[in-house]
Amino acid sequence: MGIVTISLPESLKSFVEQQRLVRGFGTASDYVRELIQNEWDRKHLRRQLLEGAASAPGASTDGAFFDELPERARRRAAE
Repeated sequence: MGIVTISLPESLKSFVEQQRLVRGFGTASDYVRELIQNEWDRKHLRRQLLEGAASAPGASTDGAFFDELPERARRRAAE
């Protein structure tokens, strides 16, 4: 794991420490790591949604699609 050092004004440092305690994180690094991971997840999801919106329409889904979904997932997991 890489190391990044950041400088914060005292007010933000106090906020991070307060959030760490309130949210049950072991260290300030754990709290900041989760913030960064959440931002990465949001950007990744946004990128996927935009790609999906820009793609050609696919086959429509109906009850049979969702009925077959667990079996398709099992087959895919077994591959």
